[in-house]
Amino acid sequence: MRRTWMLVLGAIALVIGGVWSLQGAGVLPGSFMTGDSTWLVIGLVLVVVGLVLLVLGLRRRAPRP
Repeated sequence: MRRTWMLVLGAIALVIGGVWSLQGAGVLPGSFMTGDSTWLVIGLVLVVVGLVLLVLGLRRRAPRP
C-alpha cells in the first residue's frame, strides 16, 4: 500500500512541478506565476521530489528470508 501512495504522490508532484516550472520559465502563460523565476525553482525542486518518490516506489525490495 505504501508503494502505491509513493507512486501516486510522485506522479502528482512531477506533474505539478512541471507545470510550475514551465510557468516560471514563461513557457506556459496565463497565471501570476508566469515569468517569475521563483516558481521555476520551486517547480524544479518539486520535480526532483516527484522523481525520487517514483524511483523509491518502483524499486523492488529484496525478498525476506
